[in-house]
Amino acid sequence: MMPHVTGTTRLYGLVGDPLTTAKSPELLNRLFFEQRADAVCIPFVVKDDDLPAFVTGARALGNLSGVLVTMPHKQRMLAFVDELDPTARQVGALNVIRCDKDGRWVGAIFDGLGCVLGMQWEGNDPANKSVLLVGAGGAGRAIAFAVASAGARTLTIFDVDERRAADLAASVAAATGCITRAGSSDPHGFEIVINATPLGMRANDPMPVDPERLDPGSIVVDIINAPEPTPLCRAADARGCRTQGGRPMHEGQALHALRFLGFDYRPDGKSMPGDGLQFARGEHP
Repeated sequence: MMPHVTGTTRLYGLVGDPLTTAKSPELLNRLFFEQRADAVCIPFVVKDDDLPAFVTGARALGNLSGVLVTMPHKQRMLAFVDELDPTARQVGALNVIRCDKDGRWVGAIFDGLGCVLGMQWEGNDPANKSVLLVGAGGAGRAIAFAVASAGARTLTIFDVDERRAADLAASVAAATGCITRAGSSDPHGFEIVINATPLGMRANDPMPVDPERLDPGSIVVDIINAPEPTPLCRAADARGCRTQGGRPMHEGQALHALRFLGFDYRPDGKSMPGDGLQFARGEHP
């Protein structure tokens, strides 16, 4: 499958560093091909200090229609857009920018909504569950608000930066009414454990939680895309837990982000709850 690039082709980019495990360019280009859209998505490896220079150059491109944003730019990019969608204002980070024809950049974030949607697709709905969230960075913040809004019974947030975890817990509790607190990374006693840190992407990374403290039968969600399965998921499987890797979240956030950008995307016939399409638990494309 090769994109048909012409002088009228619209550009979409993925901005981050590193991008070696990124799935978005492949997913978007497949969608563009299937829908015969005159568009292409390309990766832009941009180091943290080079973000201002990238934005200056990108704003000069008249055929740039959207930008997907990943680590380490989700929070810094807030300063470079013209308008924030309510999701980005609440979370304080963004992961997609719509570049409107009038030159305005509108930022939103769908990590959290995508994570919850992926969990629902897999039969791991956080509603009425006790949830431990490890990581309060850009993705973690979005997931905290989304999990609480989805009806979690309780939410405990751990981050190596204790103040950041405490501030996030207070914000989530105030915004959603969910019983939310900062706590330790001990997973014992939780029905759902979510890893929203990059731990596990490198071979010598420590575990985000102690697998021996996981309750058999609990649900473990690891949002990283590679390796698959992740070390945490392998260890959780051995403990008798249900596990979910990063793919369902990636597909869920892609559904939300592509709708934000004006495209209709339903991975393998899956849907958002209530839009009339059926999906099968555990089904993968």
